[in-house]
Amino acid sequence: MQLFPFGHATHPQWPMAAGLVLAQLRAQMALRDYASAPTLGLLYITDHYAAHAQDILDHLSAELPEVTDWSGTVGVGIASSNVEYFDEPALAVMLCAIPSDQYRVFSGVAPLGSGEGMGFEPYTALVHADAGTPDVSELIAEMAGRTATGYLFGGLASSRSDVVQFAVGGNGNMRGQGKARGVYSGGLSGVAFGEGVALVSRVTQGCQPIGHQRSITEADGNVLVTLDGEPALDVLLEEAGISLEQPQQAMATLRGTLVGLTEAGADVMGRAGTFGTDVVVRHIIGLDPARRAVAVASRVEAGMRMAFCQRNAQAARADLTRICAEVREELEPEELPRTVAAALAAPEAQSAPSPERRIAGAVYVSCAGRGGPHFGGPSAELQIVRRALGDVPLVGFFAGGEIARHHLYGYTGVLTVFR
Repeated sequence: MQLFPFGHATHPQWPMAAGLVLAQLRAQMALRDYASAPTLGLLYITDHYAAHAQDILDHLSAELPEVTDWSGTVGVGIASSNVEYFDEPALAVMLCAIPSDQYRVFSGVAPLGSGEGMGFEPYTALVHADAGTPDVSELIAEMAGRTATGYLFGGLASSRSDVVQFAVGGNGNMRGQGKARGVYSGGLSGVAFGEGVALVSRVTQGCQPIGHQRSITEADGNVLVTLDGEPALDVLLEEAGISLEQPQQAMATLRGTLVGLTEAGADVMGRAGTFGTDVVVRHIIGLDPARRAVAVASRVEAGMRMAFCQRNAQAARADLTRICAEVREELEPEELPRTVAAALAAPEAQSAPSPERRIAGAVYVSCAGRGGPHFGGPSAELQIVRRALGDVPLVGFFAGGEIARHHLYGYTGVLTVFR
């Protein structure tokens, strides 16, 4: 297994940042352990470069002619191994060495399925989406249905300016693409992977439940009316320790209180009192004192299960460490060759990228409301990943919503590694 070349840089002028990234990529492609002829590029830029998206893609494509396929998007922040770039001009690239018959780039003008009849069956998919697209949650679920496993990973682009996505297939000659040059706005795009691409993916929740799991016994649209037969507002006030007689303090607590929801019959709680992987977290958007009800930013139905929760940095750190440990555990065989054991046991200072770590590359998509500040310092979130996995090739972005399986999450991180 060869490592995926990757590079990242920041500079006020995008050509300088691109030059620094290209230098890193070319240096790695000349090394024995790295792929020398990758064909799929993943490109993430911060919104400072959004207006130059087409120029950046054209430049990278010209400088790396062997890379015939590109996918990516924009974020208010982007990530690479051990570093986060927030509110500064930056870009990150990872070049994936995957057999050309094991992936397809798709977009709104060249949807997944345009490769039918070519012997390709999508098993999983990396998905980038525009939050402004109508019914985006339904489109994500529909996209999951087009894959054999139903598993998607990715996120919603986040930007304070242009919202752009990159999608180029086969030297730009993707069926249905027409005169488009690979930069799109709106809809969904990404890369579908075949059965031969081995992935391990986990979701980490950024919120800590503050009460018990409850069943929704009465709902009205997006309004929780009763929970286990009790008025929803009364349950919220009790579990959050809120008194409406102290409105300022109550509002401060309510702003940090959310609702974790899951389907009927599914458990809200996972390991050690944390949320399970099927839980989606949504904002509380209003209170109805007359009905003693609580309005949330999602449609709810009687029979669904829920728990109130709060954003908690300590719980977020612990849960991120947990999913990294689960990834390592799944990648490690029961009996380790000496070279693998030595690589995994190396201290952080010696944790250079190595094929023995059994990770060719990784993609990490985290909520734009997380990142270093939520974890205690600049780049703290990515440093947790590095300490757990080693200095593996990694790129990603900070999203306006995170995608895993057929769900659209919030306040989560989605870590996916290529085996």
